[in-house]
Amino acid sequence: MTLPGPPPRGNEAGVSLDPDPLLEALEGARSGPAVAAVGGGHGLAQALGAVSRYAGTINAVVTVADDGGSSGRLAPDLGILPPGDIRQCLLALTPDDSPWKRLFDYRFSDADVAGHSLGNLLIAALADIEGSFEGGLRLAEQMLRPIGSVLPAAGQRLLLDAVVDDATITGQVAIAESRGHISELMVRPAEVDASPRAVEAIAEADQIVLGPGSLYTSIMAVLVVPGIVEAINASPAKLVYVCNLITQDGETLGMDGADHLDALISLTGMRSPNAIVANTTTIAIEPPLTAVLADEETIATYGVDVVGADLVDPVATWPRHDAARLGGVLARLV
Repeated sequence: MTLPGPPPRGNEAGVSLDPDPLLEALEGARSGPAVAAVGGGHGLAQALGAVSRYAGTINAVVTVADDGGSSGRLAPDLGILPPGDIRQCLLALTPDDSPWKRLFDYRFSDADVAGHSLGNLLIAALADIEGSFEGGLRLAEQMLRPIGSVLPAAGQRLLLDAVVDDATITGQVAIAESRGHISELMVRPAEVDASPRAVEAIAEADQIVLGPGSLYTSIMAVLVVPGIVEAINASPAKLVYVCNLITQDGETLGMDGADHLDALISLTGMRSPNAIVANTTTIAIEPPLTAVLADEETIATYGVDVVGADLVDPVATWPRHDAARLGGVLARLV
């Protein structure tokens, strides 16, 4: 693999800090609505793949409460935001022919770095070089040249707490694996404020997209950050919730589309979405998992429209949304 040569001017990381006229021209040529996509993990990456097909401006507002895998090892030890979900969103917005994309997507399989994503390590290194995570993220964006911006929901790493069957469980991974009714969800420290850039992106959006993704530990992990729901409720943007295709073992077992909607509203104080996008194709899945169905009559009691479509990626080995099909539906809902 041949990597790009060093730029004419740059910092210690060898990355140019000068604006790229060609990139600015291409970005300026994009037309379409401003879209803010909210969540984390693979679900938000899928949403960005769909949104990138019709949006003019794209902002991904990403959870900073991830404590699993490579992020869970790096963030507390280095005192940085968990980079994993942020990296996934950067890659989702980066053209496939980017040589840097292959590097940021590489994962080690053995030795001391087994399980670490090289992209996570690069983001951590860039943050250290720049003296701030925001500066490191800015350099990562200059290397990858994504077609949108990735905005952490808050400026510090957060802990996620949930009350599950009257017991408090701490940590994104532990909550995701728990089986039981989640009656409360909150972040620590409680006095944290949402990132100003994230709030601004929501305020300026024409459309706000929630999901797909883990309901409590990705989507609602962003919504419970103080300031995020307030920005959504004050925004005139069309608010759309994309239902997951199937339930998630642990946090959403036995929940249908109306249950997802009720949890979103009751636990965060968020206004009702304008629409819920749900799959209508039959999905064969082994118990205890089930397809997430959205009953129009029940959901109508929330004042929400159900938009059904065939959304399944026909070539995926595990149920996931097809970017083109989901993008077509979301484009019509702006």
